[in-house]
Amino acid sequence: MSLFWSQWQPAYFTSDTLQWLKDDWGVTVVRAPLGVHHQGYLENPAAERSKIDTVIQAAIELGLYVVVDWHAHHPETGQAAQFFGEVAEKFGKYPNIIYEPWNEPAAEYSWQDIKRHHMAVTEQIRARDSRNLIVAGTQNWCRDVDVAANDPLPFPNLAYALHFYAASHGQALRDKAERALRMGAALVVTEWGTCREDGNGPLDRSEVRRWWHFLEKNQISHINWSVSNRNETSAVLRPDIQAQAAWHHKDISESGHLVRRQLRRGG
Repeated sequence: MSLFWSQWQPAYFTSDTLQWLKDDWGVTVVRAPLGVHHQGYLENPAAERSKIDTVIQAAIELGLYVVVDWHAHHPETGQAAQFFGEVAEKFGKYPNIIYEPWNEPAAEYSWQDIKRHHMAVTEQIRARDSRNLIVAGTQNWCRDVDVAANDPLPFPNLAYALHFYAASHGQALRDKAERALRMGAALVVTEWGTCREDGNGPLDRSEVRRWWHFLEKNQISHINWSVSNRNETSAVLRPDIQAQAAWHHKDISESGHLVRRQLRRGG
């Protein structure tokens, strides 16, 4: 499961939330999105970094993987390189850590633009952590994974991020993922939703199941968006719920129930 932007839903950046996700939902990996813009890390670096550190430490103690996510659509490469260098220095010795240096590059950026960012950030990570997985964001909101696979980054233990929202993205995107796999790329779905790409609209249960089948068939790990009580379809909690953990059946949204059932089945 993915948490929400750190500056907007900080209540769930806690050990209690991660413990409940592990014990009740069957979660093995959590994603900690560092909100970069919109009153996020660039304006309040100490406060936002503290939230990420709390999640990382809790994940280590609980035996969970944790994706440290530079949650931005525009790169801020210098700040990202410094941030990930510091994270790798502090936590790189733990096998729990997964780095996501750029969440979703906006459509205006070419793969060459994105690649330059990843080169700069990855060099800082690899100078301090030679082994933990890096998941590189790809062109066009993490959909053009085949473009990245055709011109890969020159680092070991690196995968590419594929994002989908079931009511917006179907077989055409799975075909692109298939092409990337055939070229030898490793993929991780670091963000997916049960609804439209804007986070709203009805659940597309049939397309969700098609995606689950595709991910299982190709052994691709996936992280659902999001642990949140926002008034939107993709949030797994209902808007009036304030509890950080121990959620009852009535506290969970329609999307949350669908995802929780699948996670508890081990998928």
